Amino acid sequence: MLLVFYLVGNQRLLQFLPRIWKAKKEIAGQVAIILSVAIVWTYAEILTVAGAYDNTTQETQMNCRTDSSGLIGAAPWIKNPHPFQWGTPIFEAGDALSMMAASLVAVIESSGTFYASSKLSGAPPIPPYALTRGIGIQGIGTMIDAVFGAGNGSTASVEDAGLLGLTQVGSRRVVIVSAIFMVFLSVLGKVGAFFASIPLPIVGALHTVLFPYVASAGLQYLEFCNVNSFRSKLILGFSLFMGLSVPQYFKEYVFLSGHGPVNTGTTWFNDIVQVIFSSPPTVALIVAFFLDRTHTPGACSTWKDSGRYLKDKSDESEKTKEIYDFIISLGDMCS
Repeated sequence: MLLVFYLVGNQRLLQFLPRIWKAKKEIAGQVAIILSVAIVWTYAEILTVAGAYDNTTQETQMNCRTDSSGLIGAAPWIKNPHPFQWGTPIFEAGDALSMMAASLVAVIESSGTFYASSKLSGAPPIPPYALTRGIGIQGIGTMIDAVFGAGNGSTASVEDAGLLGLTQVGSRRVVIVSAIFMVFLSVLGKVGAFFASIPLPIVGALHTVLFPYVASAGLQYLEFCNVNSFRSKLILGFSLFMGLSVPQYFKEYVFLSGHGPVNTGTTWFNDIVQVIFSSPPTVALIVAFFLDRTHTPGACSTWKDSGRYLKDKSDESEKTKEIYDFIISLGDMCS
């Protein structure tokens, strides 16, 4: 119910705010997400205090109550995160190989998010050196996560890319301020726990609203391909189908049997296969790349239908260099 309420509220705010406040559509998009979350979150808090979830199932209470996890009461006011707070790291070859597979999946998914972000912000296509630099910074962030015992690595957020398309705010200064804000919340335990108590249906609704912007940005890159070609239709349709069906099969197999389809005596090998084939973007990329390189690669029309000829003709403009060059001073963050 919270999911439906949020989706309806968000769409209504997007439609009626420009008329009520006589504001531009971009301004309405900037405040619609915040207002929708605040309204539904307050509604969930009222229902929790009123006891509406007291006699419901355990699953409903875990998903809808704002006090189910007890985060706010257990969190300290001041939390001082420090390196290796959970003890000395332990290195094992099998676990390292499993994490390398997870890093490969994160690189593929983050690359798609980077391309979508550049498209949604109206910037030129991201050049290879900027893409590899972003992946490298992501690796440094994952290393810092491990040092501080975060329990998970860093990756590009699809929701943030969708928020970029909704709000039309692509300033680097906003990203810097958001990063400082998150560091501030990590020190104030109560405040961080307050935001962590948001009900899961609201988080799912956020993903439902923001993900279409990222998906549509990815589909826009098909404008460089000949979508009327049978070859393009085959590669696009088959890769999307396999990217959706194979990960679902792997996840359901684990849910029903307790292990993945590949169940050998080597745990790290099982983890590698499970991680790679549980990622829809990774499976779709593998299938699309294989078909693109093997399906009539020598045909005269292949080079044009795939859009590669446009890449050969494109030159790096001064605007691209200005946007994607490495920032060496805070004054460069204005763009």
